[in-house]
Amino acid sequence: MIVILDTGCANLRSLFNAVKRLGKEPVVTKDLATIKAARRVFLPGVGTAGAAMNSIEARDLTATLRELTQPVMGICLGMQLLTRYSHESNVNCLGLIDAEVRELDAPRLPHMGWNQLSCIKPHPIFDGIDENDWFYFVHSFMVPVGPYTLAQSEHGEPFSAVIAHNNVIGSQFHPERSGKSGAIMLQNFLEKEPC
Repeated sequence: MIVILDTGCANLRSLFNAVKRLGKEPVVTKDLATIKAARRVFLPGVGTAGAAMNSIEARDLTATLRELTQPVMGICLGMQLLTRYSHESNVNCLGLIDAEVRELDAPRLPHMGWNQLSCIKPHPIFDGIDENDWFYFVHSFMVPVGPYTLAQSEHGEPFSAVIAHNNVIGSQFHPERSGKSGAIMLQNFLEKEPC
């Protein structure tokens, strides 16, 4: 079973449709038992870190997300929520990856558009992906490049485009809106075992 977490702060339709196009039948839910039983879990997010964490806590999802052992993929704000702390709302996040989120130092925000990845580290999520591929970003905050960075991109400064630790992985871009390259990445997450 593939779960798309209903956090109450994300547009789930595009991710739902992207997973269905890959021949899978995702379940959108906030039910704790269903989430715990899932083979893969998506954590999407739109808006601010403070509002998203408030919504996650109001739905009693925080402890469950911290205890999951199956692969979990955070997308956009969902990636940022995997970290320890966000300066966007000065809020504690899930703490699954030891990193912080801060505002991009760029002349124009939000960063909205297509970018390529660089400094890609070997990982099953990148099978069939290289630095010639383009991905769609919409964000003003980012995770600085650090020990958990698997790939980076740049808008005003370098930032983490993909981060990972243990069973969790996050993409700052929207793979569900990134055409063929995004579809390959989603399929890798759904079908390959993480390192």
